[in-house]
Amino acid sequence: MITCFIRYEIDPFKSEAFAEYARNWGQAIPRCGADLIGYYAPHEGSATTAYAAYNIADLAAYERYRARLRADPLGQENYAFARREQFIRREDRIFLRLVSAPHAALVKA
Repeated sequence: MITCFIRYEIDPFKSEAFAEYARNWGQAIPRCGADLIGYYAPHEGSATTAYAAYNIADLAAYERYRARLRADPLGQENYAFARREQFIRREDRIFLRLVSAPHAALVKA
């Protein structure tokens, strides 16, 4: 299992557009085969940095997932929305693997 982390630089005056974009991916990404962890928008601190993360089996599964996402009607609509509204200034992605598991149970204070 690998996790794709996406770092976005967004227009701080278009954060609601980014939130709509994220909600749309919240529907399309799982339908197309990835385990979406979530999209995260600025809350405190930087007003321009946002993140997304999802799990996928491996890079071959990622390629199949991306093909399904490109063919998905909501995926196509969301890509067009981002191009039209231009709220994403930059997007970087990295694939990482979890190495700290298994984790201990959370102790509640």
